Order: sequence, then C-alpha cells, then structure tokens
Amino acid sequence: MGELDNRLFFYVIGDNGSSAEGGPEGTYNEMMALNGIIGEASQIMDHIDDWGGPNTFPHFAIGWAHATNTPFQWTKQVASHFGGTRNGMVVHWPDGIKSKGEIRSQFTHVSDVAPTVLEAAGLPFPTSVNGTEQTPFAGTSFAYSFDDANAPETHTTQYFEMFGNRGIYHEGWTASTRHSIPWLMVELPSLENDVWELYHVDEDFSQANNLAQSNPEKLKELQDLFMEEAIKYHVMPIDDRRVERFNAEIAGRADIMGDRESLTLYEGMTGIMENVFINNRSKNYTILAEVELMDSKTDGVIISQAGRFGDWSLYMKNGNVHHDYNFFGLEHTNIASSRVLEAGKHLIKYEFLVDEPKPGTGGNCTLYIDGQKVAEGYIPKAQPFANSGDEGVDVDTDNETNVTNKYKEGDNKFSGKINKVTVDIGMN
Repeated sequence: MGELDNRLFFYVIGDNGSSAEGGPEGTYNEMMALNGIIGEASQIMDHIDDWGGPNTFPHFAIGWAHATNTPFQWTKQVASHFGGTRNGMVVHWPDGIKSKGEIRSQFTHVSDVAPTVLEAAGLPFPTSVNGTEQTPFAGTSFAYSFDDANAPETHTTQYFEMFGNRGIYHEGWTASTRHSIPWLMVELPSLENDVWELYHVDEDFSQANNLAQSNPEKLKELQDLFMEEAIKYHVMPIDDRRVERFNAEIAGRADIMGDRESLTLYEGMTGIMENVFINNRSKNYTILAEVELMDSKTDGVIISQAGRFGDWSLYMKNGNVHHDYNFFGLEHTNIASSRVLEAGKHLIKYEFLVDEPKPGTGGNCTLYIDGQKVAEGYIPKAQPFANSGDEGVDVDTDNETNVTNKYKEGDNKFSGKINKVTVDIGMN
C-alpha cells in the first residue's frame, strides 16, 4: 500500500516487570501460583522431558525474575519499585519523526499513549461518545519528545499501586513502599506500618540509593502527594488481598449470576469462562445431565470445566460414566460406574459435598444413574480460587486441553444426545 512510513507504531516491551510468581524453585503449572500455591522442584522433575511443551504450563523461579529485571529492584506485582513497572518502548513513524535511532528519557506512562495518538492524528479529545460523557485522559502526549531529546517532560506525577505495594513519581523523585511479596502467601502487616523509601531517580535511575533518612521532608511531601493522587484516581480504599480476588463472592464484587442457584446448559455451549458460570467453588453442588444414548458404547464428554492444568470433567467411556477431578495436574480423583449404560434415555447425576465451606477444601463425590448410586469417592483438596486463565466450561466436548488423558484432546465429542445439563448449588 505504500503507507508503512505513515503508520505510527508503539511497541511496549512487556506489560510489567518480569514475574516472580513461579516461586523460589519454579513451577510446572502457573495456575498453582495464581491460587497461592507455591510449586516445588520435585513437581518440575516429573515433567522435565517435555518442559515447555503442551503438557506443561511453566514459570521460572524467582532468581530469573530478579536477573531479568536488573538493575531495578523487585518484580511484577511490586508496583512500588521500577522492577515491577518499568518497560522499554519503541516508537516508529518515519513520516512523523525526523529523529532516527535515538533514546528518550523523559518520564512517560502507558496512559500517555492514547493522548499521543490523538495529537499525532490531529484529533481533539472526544468529550462525548454516543451521548456518554468521557472521563478525561489521565496521561499527557509525549509527541513533544519525538524530535527533541531535551524537551521538558510533561507527565510529571504518577502513582502506582498493586496489592498494597505503593509508589509515586514526581518531578524526578520517587517514594516507594513494598507491602507484599508475590511468592509469600502470609498474613500481611497493616498498611500504616509499611516502611517508605525515597529515591532521586533523575540522578539514581535504578533506585539504588535510599534517601529516606537523610531527606524526610521530601519523603513526607511525596507520601502526601500519593494520597492525593490515590483519592483522585479511586485507588482508595487500598485492597491488599491477592488470590482471593479471583472469587467474586470472596472479593465482594458483583457476580453476573447474581443470586441464582442453578444454571442449565445445552449442547454446543462452549468456552463459558468461570466468571460467567455459576460459582460452585467451596460449595456443595450437583450436575444433572439428561442424555439419550444410541447404543451401549457411548463415549465422550458431557460437560467439563478448564483442562489439563486443573478442574473437572463428567464423561462417558465405553458405555461407563466417569467423573474426573484434576487438582492442578498433580492428582486425579476418578470415579466411574461399574456397569454399561444401555441405549435409551438416562439421568446422570454427580454430587459433591464439601467438607467445609472454605477455599481449597475437599469433599465426598458420588455418581448416580437413574436415581441409583453407582460410584463414590473422596477428593482430598480442590483448587481454591481460580480454575483457569483461558479455558472455560464446555457442553458435549472438552475443547482445548483435556482434563484427563482417559479421552483424547480434540476428539472427545459426546456420541449420544444431551438434552440439557443443570449445575445446581441450591444444597448450600
């Protein structure tokens, strides 16, 4: 098209600092870390021969995170320090930028990208879109720096906060307080007891020389400014909970399912992510499937959630009904009927009775067919907060990765007919 030189490209090299969520020894399954469970080297060794392949969801150890964030302190999640937040960026626009291959050091933030695009395109800020008043941009354009390496920066103040880790940049200075550590799931101190650090980053870009004791007046100025910015941008009250936030019920936010206690699904409904599915975590629940079998050799998945790196599947194999609970790919609890189901209509029920209603608790599981108990077992522990980052609930198949190797990935569609499946938490 001959238009490449008139295209404005922003290449932001990462969305945060390198991650230490793999823990001290690394993990073969990052979903464990996202549930507050630290991986162990012994678990890694079981997968060493296919490391990085489709059977692992790996994350490197803390040491690698610190190494790749050098020379900055800390890592992803620790928003108080540059090791958690600072990333390089490349801007490419040959027709609009005369300077070539140069470095710019003015402070900028991701919130500056949109204002820069509008200025480059010669467009005003849209005060209203389809009748809805727009919130003004928090950032500023950095187009001024394209051809002037020494131009004064315009983004002079920026707050940072994540899981109670807090920081503020202002006119070449930063104040920082590290409140939590990504790999330590421990009781946290009160926010009021956090210790603040002070850095003059215009002269100490890697935050190596803490000036808090020698310049307490400057530190107090920046602490007060952080509070002003935090109030202005709705950071307050600060919530330092971490993995608990995955569960809307625990976090205290709205759940799209509201107060409903059951959800009925049908064939072809797939990819239903956990936050738009009924919340059965740490609860008693049942799965009731009305099926029609063509013969006594029925195979395939009736309903499943997530996949290889954790959660559950209700399926049939060679005419027998199975339920598999997959604890992060480390442990499987599989219960199955001992007799083959003949052709015709059947009512298949799975029941889980939790030991106690708290995250990660196991419980008793039972299978019923046409009202008769056919199998039971015990699940020692369950995934506490999050099921998957990218796999959902599927009816009549298990898309993407398979919960269990008892059926094939990509070839597990139910060979009978599913009239409906109802998941019910009304027993609680």
